[in-house]
Parts: sequence; C-alpha cells; structure tokens
Amino acid sequence: MERRVTGTSPESGLHPSQVVAPRTRRRDAERNRTLLIATAKRLFAERGVDVPLDEIARTANVANATLYRHFRTRAELIIAVYAEEVDVLRRASERLLQGSDPDQALADWLRMFAHHVATKRELALTLPDGNERGALFTEWHATMHDAASQLVNRAHDAGALRADIVASDLLALANGIALTSRSTTGLEKLLDLLRDGYRVAGASPRR
Repeated sequence: MERRVTGTSPESGLHPSQVVAPRTRRRDAERNRTLLIATAKRLFAERGVDVPLDEIARTANVANATLYRHFRTRAELIIAVYAEEVDVLRRASERLLQGSDPDQALADWLRMFAHHVATKRELALTLPDGNERGALFTEWHATMHDAASQLVNRAHDAGALRADIVASDLLALANGIALTSRSTTGLEKLLDLLRDGYRVAGASPRR
C-alpha cells in the first residue's frame, strides 16, 4: 500500500513541499555566484572597481546577503572576477589548440593576452599588496604560461616558430606591448611586428 506523505518534516518542521533539496540549493548558489561575477565584471569595466557592492547585488537582482555570503569583501569579488578573466585565456588556448593552423592559433592567443593585460592589469593591481596577492599572481601567471606553452610547442612541432623562442619570451614581449598604452590599432601593429619576428623565415604570410 502506497504511503502518502503528510504533515511536516520532523527534521525541519516544514511541509515537504517547502523543503528545498540540497542539490537545488547548490545549483541556485552557483547560479547566483556566476551572476554576481558577470555583473561585477561588467560594472568594473564600465565604472571601475569602486562600484558599491550593494549596487552590484541590486543589478544582479540578488539580495545583499547573498552577495556577502559568496564574497565577504570587495577584494574577494575582485579576485573572482580576475580569476574568471584568466580562465577565459585558458579556455581560449584549449579551443585554439584544436584549430588547423598552429601559427595563427599562437598569434590569436597572444593578441588576446595582450588585450587582457592592457585592459585588466589595473583590476589585478587593486588587490591589497601582500603574501596572498603574490601567491595569486604566481598562480595566474602559471596558468597563462601553461596556456602559451602548449600553443608554442605546437607551433614548434609544425615548424612555424623559431627554435630559439620559448613561451616566456613571447609573454614578456606581448606584456611589454600591452603596457605601451597605445590604441587598439597601435597594439595590433606592434603585435604584427612581433609575429614577423618570431616566425620561421619563409613561412606562409600572416593573415
């Protein structure tokens, strides 16, 4: 005989229809976190990192308490936003590794990296100085170095990249280009010059 569930849950004192499954709560929490990061990313880009946290919560259509449950301080939110930016570069590297042209893949990723430095460096530098920031910078640099190294190795294997060039060389040069504060057109020109310098002589013309 089928038993019908009636009354309240002895553990929670709530009717079964009011009990939210743990999996649902986790899914909702992750959705809110993702929404807060995306909203903060947009507002930071538009107005800087001093945007009031309650405005970020309001724009994301979540309660202030929800924001502070995920990010206790502004610094924690900035870390999450910048970590997402770094992960964009990592995912881009994985996607470009699947392409058919190793030379073009490397050039495309270096362009993304240079624009990342030009537009996101100040965001990272707003974090309070100290051991935690140093550790985070080391972790983020390692992620970007690994992403670049995979593309560099593939370009080497294809004979599209000078044998004496390593990932750290290209990251340093692209970083320097990004810090020139040139316009987007100016950055593109310098990145093209960089590409002309690291490509193997006689390689197919760049696109």
